[in-house]
Amino acid sequence: MAKSNNLSLIRELVASDFKLRYQGSILGYLWSLLRPLMLFGVLYVVFTKVIRIGDGVPYYPAYLLLGLVLWTFFTEATLSGMNAITGRGDLIRKVAIPKYIIVISTNVSALVNFSLNMVVVGIFMVAGDVPLRWTLLVVPLLIAELMIFALAVSFLLSALFVKFRDISHIWDVVLQVFFYAVPILYPLTFPPQRIAEFISINPLTQIFQDIRWLAITPQTRTTENVFNSQIGRIIPIAIILLIIVLAWWYFRRSSKRFAEEL
Repeated sequence: MAKSNNLSLIRELVASDFKLRYQGSILGYLWSLLRPLMLFGVLYVVFTKVIRIGDGVPYYPAYLLLGLVLWTFFTEATLSGMNAITGRGDLIRKVAIPKYIIVISTNVSALVNFSLNMVVVGIFMVAGDVPLRWTLLVVPLLIAELMIFALAVSFLLSALFVKFRDISHIWDVVLQVFFYAVPILYPLTFPPQRIAEFISINPLTQIFQDIRWLAITPQTRTTENVFNSQIGRIIPIAIILLIIVLAWWYFRRSSKRFAEEL
C-alpha cells in the first residue's frame, strides 16, 4: 500500500513539475527537445568546419548528439535534484512526506525529457546510416548506471543545499569544468595519454564512452582501452558506489532537520 502511495506521489510531483516548468511557454515541452538540438547545431559546425576535431570520428553527428543528450540529462537531473527539497519547503513543513520521494521525482522528470531526446538520437542514427548492432540491447544497463549516479549526486546536493546555499554556485562551476573535461565534444583519442587517463577516472567518461561504443561505433575509445585493463571501469564504478554510500548517509542524517532549516 505504501509503495503504491509513493508511486502515486511521484507521478503527481512529476506532473506538477512539468506544469510549473513550461507554464506560459508557447512551445512548452518542445523546449526539452530544442535546447540540445540548438546546442548540437552550433557545436557541430564549430567542431567539423572550424576546429575539425570530429573529422576522424565515424558518424560524428550522432556521436556528438548522443553525448549532448546524455550530458543534458545529468545536468538537468542534478540541478533539479539539488533544488528539490528547498523548492518543496512549504510541502515538507505542512505534510508528513518521505523526503527522498521529492528528490526521486525530479530525476524521474529529467528521465522523461531524456527519453524524448533519445528518440531524436535514434532518428539521427537512422538518418546517418549508423549500423544497428546487437550491442544496442546493452545500452539500457549503462543508462541505468547514469541514472543511479545522477540520483546519488542529487541526494547529496539536495541535502547540502538546505544548509549551504553556496553549493549551487560551486556545482555550476563543477558542471562547466565537467563539460570540457568529459569527452562530450571530442573523442577520447584527442587528449594525450596521461590526460586521457585522468579524464577516464570520471564516471561520466566511462558511461558516455561505453554507450557510444555500444550504440554508435566500436571504434570509440573507452576507458578500458585507455588503461588497457578493466581498471578503466572499476575505478569509475567504485567512485559511484562511494558517492551512493556518502549520499545515503548524509541525506538520511540531514533529512530529520529539513523542516526546521527550510
